[in-house]
Amino acid sequence: MKTFKKNYIGKGTQVENFDIVRISVKKSELDKCSHEYEGETYVTFEVARMQQPDKYGKTHTCYYQSREEEAAEVPQKTSKTKNS
Repeated sequence: MKTFKKNYIGKGTQVENFDIVRISVKKSELDKCSHEYEGETYVTFEVARMQQPDKYGKTHTCYYQSREEEAAEVPQKTSKTKNS
């Protein structure tokens, strides 16, 4: 079964008095979530508000999602033993 995994790549803060979020992401992290389409390279990621600011005052987090194959769980057989 395929599942989506969030890969966190950076954080940011909302600009005071504006509906703008300023984020910082390492370029090496952006390379991980880049893809090509019709000869152009694109970077796609999400920015989400955190429930509460972290210890550095960051209010938003950035991540990209990747699809991963999840190992199928094999049901374990239970053996019944008789008590003597």
